[in-house]
Amino acid sequence: MPLSPVLVTGASGFVGGALVAHLLAVGCERVVAALRRHDVSLPAGVTHCLVPALNADTGWQDALQGVDCVIHAAARVHVMKEAEADPLAAFRNVNVDGTLNLARQAAAAGVRRFIFVSSVKVNGEGTDQGRVYLANDAPAPEDPYGMSKREAEEGLRAVASETGMEVVIIRPVLIYGPGVKANFRALLKLVDSGIPLPFAAVQNRRSVVALDNLVDLITLCIEHPAAANQTFLASDAEALSTAELARQMAVALGKPARQIKVPIALMNLAAKALGRQVVTQRLFGSLEVSIVKNAELLGWRPPFSTAQALKATARHYQETRRS
Repeated sequence: MPLSPVLVTGASGFVGGALVAHLLAVGCERVVAALRRHDVSLPAGVTHCLVPALNADTGWQDALQGVDCVIHAAARVHVMKEAEADPLAAFRNVNVDGTLNLARQAAAAGVRRFIFVSSVKVNGEGTDQGRVYLANDAPAPEDPYGMSKREAEEGLRAVASETGMEVVIIRPVLIYGPGVKANFRALLKLVDSGIPLPFAAVQNRRSVVALDNLVDLITLCIEHPAAANQTFLASDAEALSTAELARQMAVALGKPARQIKVPIALMNLAAKALGRQVVTQRLFGSLEVSIVKNAELLGWRPPFSTAQALKATARHYQETRRS
């Protein structure tokens, strides 16, 4: 039986674009893609809907016609160099007000289920060694982005209670895959350069999630009855140290895994002098999650290993560099 008609917001983004292509591939009855611009190329068979802004005033009536499920992947994302004078207000405008406006209109239009792509930042910024985040942990966001996602989650639960529309919340960890950018791509580039990296002494534990694994989980949540009004964390099956991640990247790239031992305290000191403490927290700190709930409630386990997904990521990186 084909999947019910779906609206995907953020359809031109890293997650949304992959999700739209996957939904078509698995025979979704109808895929509506909400886009901010006309000049975005999407696969044949997708219904385009122009939505120039995401805020409390956005009209969604046209996009919601005949839709059974909304997958809300659009957001104001976390940025390293914030330009807004009031970052929390800017995040709330899009991630809270825009999300709840869409959810209320979706419920009024008869949408059955609303899937919200949130963030592990709702849980917090890191875990102590030997501890993992659980989906049902008390939220502890530390930055404006995470706070806005938490407020959106709370608002969505209220909408679900008031209207009967089912809400599913998915909090991914760091997402990687073909076309990944930002810090993950920067690390790929460093590993590809062959420069010895100072990670041999790093023994942290960080969860990451392959784009294909995340898309698979989201797709399962469109119809699965046990997903209704639940919160899930999304990650690959294994957590890796930064040293092991770099080693697996090197294998995927076909390069030697050159790493040297440098005291972490020394690297932290250098990063502090350069004003790069946030980067070292991600490289040397731990952030590990449990996805046992996904298996218990949904029977879901990541279909791709980290090694498989890194090979696909590395292949795309090398192809785009050559072209």
